[in-house]
Amino acid sequence: MWDEAGGAASRVPRVLVVDDDAGVRFTLREMLRSLPRVEVDESVDGEDALAKLAARPYDLVISDLRMPRMDGMALVRRLSTLPTAPRVIVITAHGSERFAVEAMKAGAYDYFRKPFEVDELLAVVSRALESVRLREENARLSGELNLSRSLVFVSEPMARLAQLVQLAGSRDVTVLITGESGTGKERVADALVRASPRANRPFLRFNCAALTEELAEAELFGHVKGAFTGAHRSRPGLFREADGGTLLLDEVGELAPTLQARLLRVLQEGEVRPVGEDRPVKVDVRIIAATHRDLRRLAMEGTFREDLYYRLNVVLLRVPPLRERPEDIPVLARVFLDRFIDRFHTGPLKLPEGFFERLRALPWPGNVRELENTLESLVALSSGGMLDLSQLPSAEPGALAPDAPGVVADASRPAAQEGPAGAGLKERVEAYERGLVLNALRMAGGNRSEAARRLGIGRATLHDKLRKYGLDDGGEERI
Repeated sequence: MWDEAGGAASRVPRVLVVDDDAGVRFTLREMLRSLPRVEVDESVDGEDALAKLAARPYDLVISDLRMPRMDGMALVRRLSTLPTAPRVIVITAHGSERFAVEAMKAGAYDYFRKPFEVDELLAVVSRALESVRLREENARLSGELNLSRSLVFVSEPMARLAQLVQLAGSRDVTVLITGESGTGKERVADALVRASPRANRPFLRFNCAALTEELAEAELFGHVKGAFTGAHRSRPGLFREADGGTLLLDEVGELAPTLQARLLRVLQEGEVRPVGEDRPVKVDVRIIAATHRDLRRLAMEGTFREDLYYRLNVVLLRVPPLRERPEDIPVLARVFLDRFIDRFHTGPLKLPEGFFERLRALPWPGNVRELENTLESLVALSSGGMLDLSQLPSAEPGALAPDAPGVVADASRPAAQEGPAGAGLKERVEAYERGLVLNALRMAGGNRSEAARRLGIGRATLHDKLRKYGLDDGGEERI
């Protein structure tokens, strides 16, 4: 976007002049210099222009119609097929307006004639650039409105994410959503579906860490009656139930290797084979995958299929953690406070001076989920119309934050384990992680599936950490 009265972000519009005559290119460049802050590049013909457009985006292309190799008409047709096509203005000789009309039918925005009239040329270019600005502004506002139905934000990082959600949502591509636990990846998936042409079709969700491999296979791909113990009737599976719609694969990094291979087949061939069935079934499902793990690193380590990673990573959307958008904390806090005041019928609460500044100063390793849980605890334990700020997590790097609803007192939280005096960074991080795992298990009453959910990891990952820190059965500390 360009500078405007609404305080929009500033961006210099880029124009590509395409003509095989160096004199014409020079003349156009000099004329365009009279416009404020316009960046102009040149190409000698249509093929050269396509190469430049592949390397960087342009807002406007001004092209002659008659050129060697690829002429202007062919260029217009090629550009009209691009998902984010620039505006195209064609140049036509006097008396050849019919060619310009044909170009506009093929997708050109406007035209002007040779020899150039400066006023006419600048008027046409200004209209084209203004239409681009309005198109971008509309996409930005639509994206922010769409995402704001799921997430509360005012920050620039989330506004940029909203634009990407709008673009990716409207184009039927596979999307990989990454981000730390508690950032709102499922909410972003909701916004993607709302922006999608499949918005009114089935939208199903599956947590890849929630079931054993055998049950997950049957749940995703379906099964015939008697395919395995307990299969008393046939089931179509989530892929077939979502046919024509969207399937969210949450925590896709926890998917078992054999299921990764089957998922790859769905993405490549558009077909599934139910457990116990010999023949595949065609499905039309858009896949959105979400994970808090680094799939690229897992692929390099060999624990996640590299070919599946690239199939999922067609469009990558990263949800920024709360520490990268602290300006969102006060607006989120107000929403959560209103919600819990209404839920617990506390009546109006007086906020201590500097309350929101203090919230902004905290690291929030659990992100929006931790902020929500903390405010729920503060409101639930409020007394005399006041919040007890002693229940806020510590700002110290090694201190634990409340990781689940129901944290009632500091005494109930395990102290941050920082390891022996003089411990290195690795030891301190491991001690901190051990404390988090232990706290989640205690808060979940020893239920490991619930503890894994609170931590935002898969059950298998939790088992690995229990063994690592001696918390598993037979270890030094039993749960």
